[in-house]
Amino acid sequence: MHSRKIAVAALGVALVLVFFVSALAQAPSGPPKPGPEHERLAYFTGKWAVEGDSKASAYGPAGKFTFTQNCDWFEGKFALVCHTNGTFMGMNVKGINVMSWDLNEKTYTYFETNTMGENVFARGAVQGDTWTWTNEGKMNGKTVRGRYVLKQDSADSATFKFEMAGEGEQMQTIMTGKQSRAK
Repeated sequence: MHSRKIAVAALGVALVLVFFVSALAQAPSGPPKPGPEHERLAYFTGKWAVEGDSKASAYGPAGKFTFTQNCDWFEGKFALVCHTNGTFMGMNVKGINVMSWDLNEKTYTYFETNTMGENVFARGAVQGDTWTWTNEGKMNGKTVRGRYVLKQDSADSATFKFEMAGEGEQMQTIMTGKQSRAK
């Protein structure tokens, strides 16, 4: 009987050790590190001067806009946080946005909120020097799709366009512009 208790105790200790070793083998070594997808976002760091034109459309009137945007890494370098300040068709606008890489969905993410009451969430991809962000939302109770395309013209400049479409409609360009890194 005594040897049976020792055998059961030994089995219990062995199982605990196996579980502990297995848990250690699966645990990551050290804190997580940003991957190459996160590093692609480095292009957007720094201070940018942004200017462009909004085209008259069913989504709004024509007008000009100018912004400055400051983008810095959030602690850990998994995301960029950008602060925007400028004018959009004569209105002062401030905004904040966060860009990151979603490891589970294998897409870039973008979230913005601003003083015009807008909240935007988009998913993106990059191919070569071209970033494409897409989203879907509501405008006047109707579903609309958006597509923002930014082409890196150099390390310090880019051109962009923003397109929108309602359900069953073709995308139409409603905004174009350029941005330059401030020195």
